[in-house]
Amino acid sequence: MTSNITHTGGPAKTNKTVNVAAHLTRMARRYPYQKAVIHPAGRDSHNRMAYSHLTFRQLDKLSDCLSQGLDSAGISRGTRTVLMVPPSPEFFILVFALFKVGAIPVVVDPGMGIPRMIRCLRDTKPTAFIGISKAHVLRFFYPRFFKTVKTWVTVGTRWFWGGLSLDQMYAAPGKPYPAAPTGIDETAAILFTTGSTGPPKGVVYTHGIFDAQIRHIRSHFKIEPGEIDLPTFPLFSLFDPALGMTAVIPDMDPTRPAHAHPVKIIEAIVDQGVTNMFASPALVRRVGEYGKTQGIRLPSLRRVISAGAPVSPDVIDTFSHMLSSRAEIHTPYGATEAMPVASIASKEILSKTRRMSEKGCGICVGRPIDGITIRIITITDAPIDRWNDDLVLPSGQIGEITVQGDLVTRRYYDHPAANDLAKIKDGNRFWHRMGDLGWIDTAGNLWFCGRKNHRVVISEETTLYSIPCEAIYNNHDRVYRSALVGVGDVPNQTPVICIELQKDADQQDQDEIRAALQALGNTSPHTKEIRNILFHDAFPVDIRHNAKIFREKLAEWAETQL
Repeated sequence: MTSNITHTGGPAKTNKTVNVAAHLTRMARRYPYQKAVIHPAGRDSHNRMAYSHLTFRQLDKLSDCLSQGLDSAGISRGTRTVLMVPPSPEFFILVFALFKVGAIPVVVDPGMGIPRMIRCLRDTKPTAFIGISKAHVLRFFYPRFFKTVKTWVTVGTRWFWGGLSLDQMYAAPGKPYPAAPTGIDETAAILFTTGSTGPPKGVVYTHGIFDAQIRHIRSHFKIEPGEIDLPTFPLFSLFDPALGMTAVIPDMDPTRPAHAHPVKIIEAIVDQGVTNMFASPALVRRVGEYGKTQGIRLPSLRRVISAGAPVSPDVIDTFSHMLSSRAEIHTPYGATEAMPVASIASKEILSKTRRMSEKGCGICVGRPIDGITIRIITITDAPIDRWNDDLVLPSGQIGEITVQGDLVTRRYYDHPAANDLAKIKDGNRFWHRMGDLGWIDTAGNLWFCGRKNHRVVISEETTLYSIPCEAIYNNHDRVYRSALVGVGDVPNQTPVICIELQKDADQQDQDEIRAALQALGNTSPHTKEIRNILFHDAFPVDIRHNAKIFREKLAEWAETQL
């Protein structure tokens, strides 16, 4: 039996013309006066939050008016346009206006750091730039990176630079703007990975891929028009108007979810009757711990969707105390290049897969989304030019996860080397190599075992995988999290387990805790070869989700400690 699982859904769309903005227009016709975007507008003298909003009709009409202004300014079909605007009503208006004219938003997470962000923007050779006032300051510090930009638009106050202001670009209300007749394979946006597991790369999203994501998200999570979403990750909020959901913009810094104030998140859920929340595991952990200690209940929530990094069963269990018996926490698996490709919900995790995860089997991320095929192939760091079924491993064996389907992106922007490493040609189709390792059980569940470049090869015969090994040590009640790293060269690496203790752990107890962890490691076949245990005050983690551990940095640190 091979590691090959596929779920087939309804027939794929055959219409070769699709513009993702059409979903907004459709919702505006069906639910014109339903709120599309709710934005915190400030607090009154009693510290109560006030909110402003746009209805679907307003959002559609304002994006029509702006589309005419963009077109007149030369931002039209195919124009690569840097978009640096935080979550706000203007953000939604701009994105759908850009889609309507057929322009290509280029979106980079500012949390990756200015130098990396600037290089990403330069590599796309944009000809238009739309950003808030602070974003425009970049053009003066890094002028050579913006030589290709011809059109500058400021959202908010335009200071001493030239160009247009967003307010100037709105045309007078008139006829609806006819959305560009973009094809399913026409580029809709370029979204950059954060680079938390490698150099940032621009992922090319087509209108067809966005359309497929909307259909799959609606179907799999059973999302209904009229629901209210709290999207704490800005890019996910783009799906809300297309799904007929109201997007409530949270009062938080989206680049620092692990530092979001639990009271403010809970306040928004209660104030607006939020039914759906998308959040990183770090935010789910933070809000869940606060809510459990305060005995808070959130009966309006129907589902919580948490992605961006592995979600531990303990985090799920803690947050579940605030939910009704009908609500679930979903942990979809995917990446910027393909999202979502599999999913599992909290009741199955807590009742079935949790015990296996704690024993080192990996983290169960569920079965494939309808229409997605997942195969496990032999681990290699080399490019694979053509697909061959001989690559596929038997069920139950750990290998590299590959995926194929209508929501899987086909390429990176102007990065042939990355395409060679991540894409496998299969006739007219492509497989995407996730860069993750995992295995498939007899029930068709996918189990995640960590990143491919985080495996530790200690001999020609033995490889250790991060998630299974770390799970053994995470069972200790004084351990906050652990990270497996390898010191030395493949295939003779020395495995080291790095430990970050709970904040209330007494540092004087480290010798006692180390002895207990060594005993734990000796009981498992996954960790019996690990002899080095190091304590670290605070792991380096990614900016976006504050949950992905930078094991490469820990490996360098561990080498200095041994």
